[in-house]
This record gives sequence, C-alpha cells and structure tokens, in this order.
Amino acid sequence: MVKSSMKKNAPIGFFDSGVGGLSVYSRFRKLLPSENTIYYGDLKNLPYGNKTQEELIGFARNILDFLKTKGVKAVVIACNTSSALAYDYIKDDYDFPIYPIIQSCAKVIAGMDIERVGVFATEGTVKSDAYNRELTFYNSKVKVKSIACPNWVSIVEGVGSVDADSDIKNHLEEMLSFNPDKIILGCTHYPYLIDRLTKFAPKELFIDPAEIFVDFIKKDLELNDKICQASEEFYVSAEPEKFLENSKIFYDVKFLPQIV
Repeated sequence: MVKSSMKKNAPIGFFDSGVGGLSVYSRFRKLLPSENTIYYGDLKNLPYGNKTQEELIGFARNILDFLKTKGVKAVVIACNTSSALAYDYIKDDYDFPIYPIIQSCAKVIAGMDIERVGVFATEGTVKSDAYNRELTFYNSKVKVKSIACPNWVSIVEGVGSVDADSDIKNHLEEMLSFNPDKIILGCTHYPYLIDRLTKFAPKELFIDPAEIFVDFIKKDLELNDKICQASEEFYVSAEPEKFLENSKIFYDVKFLPQIV
C-alpha cells in the first residue's frame, strides 16, 4: 500500500452498500479500538450486486470524495462487489491507501491447505470473476466455483418476500455438489446468514473474509507507522504512588499520575 501523508490520528473510512460492511467494521473495532473511524452505508443505492460497473465506480468515487473531506488516512472497501468492479478504476486517484476486501484476502486464502474453493457472492462479483482471478493468481492449482445469490442481501436487509431458508438451501445444495474444501462468504452481508447456513452444512466449512481482511489492514498500518495510539492522562489530588499501586486491581495504569 502507498503511504498516506495523513496524521496517525486521522480517521479510517469504511463503506458498503448497507449494514453488511459492519461485519468488517465490528472486527476492526475489536482489533484496533483506539482508531478513529467513519462508516458510510450507501442505502440509497442498495443493493450493489445488480448495478453496472459504471454505476459502481460512480458510487465509489462519490463516497471516497466525501470521506476525503473528512480527512481520512485510509479507506476500507468493505464490499466485495465494489472491490471486484470499482477498485482498479479508483485506486490511484486518492492520496490515501484504499483496502479492497477481495484482493486483500485472496493471497491468504490461496495459501491455505485447500484445493477446491466455493464462493457465494452477488451477481456483480460472480460476473467479474474476481475471486477466481485473484485466488488462481496466487495458487494456480486451486479450483474455484462461484455461485450468485441475488436474494441474500435483501434477506439480511429485511426487504423482499423470498423464502430465506429455501433459497439458502437450494444454493448450498448446488455448491456442495462441487465438494468444496471451504466456502467463502463473498459478500459482507452473508456472514449474517451463518445461523441459517449451518442448518444445512457445518460451520467450519465457511470462511468469513472479514477476520483475514482486518488482520491484513492492521499489519499494513503497522508497517507504514499509521496505527493511532490512544492517549491516557491520569490526575490525582494526592498520593499518586498509592493510586498507581491500587489501580492494578481494576486497570493496568502504566505511569505515575500527576498531582493537581
């Protein structure tokens, strides 16, 4: 990733078509709780899976332009469809790093001890062939089968009237006929369906890229010395040594408080 000129305490932006990107965001907050963050959910244009590439590039530019006004030091594309169809067209147009979920996770997943990988994704991501392209770039022997699940985002967002369990079961049966070693939930909305998916297949079969993705971002921020360090200040009216000693019961205060 290109180094950003922004300060360490500048916020990191996240965007997705709706709540799906929160699967990435929530993991990020747990791993890097001291970072300042901004999340943008593009519900006006939900869902992204059936949009044209030109539309997706336009959405991404509008969001990135907005996040730029907020002084972000980096942006996380917490959306597989935007990563697949927009990232290559906007990645060099901004003075901060942009992290795409597919490209960031592919190298790690391709290095796993697996030969057959299934991918559940939106229509746009499947048509782009992004997962197959990125995974086979790092491991030419891996076999990839991608299946579009056009109703799943609507199921998560609570819109539409599709029979959720029936739709999920049908797609899963088709995928299981491929005999995959792992199945990537290739849309950030899809991990919200894990309870329904595990009615029909074991949980360990599925990969939620969010954890891999956030670990990748953390390592890159560390490499470029862009981790925001939370600051703490402690003051006492007297006996700072006693305060420091007794504080260990509740919290690991690492320095002597100031007397004021």
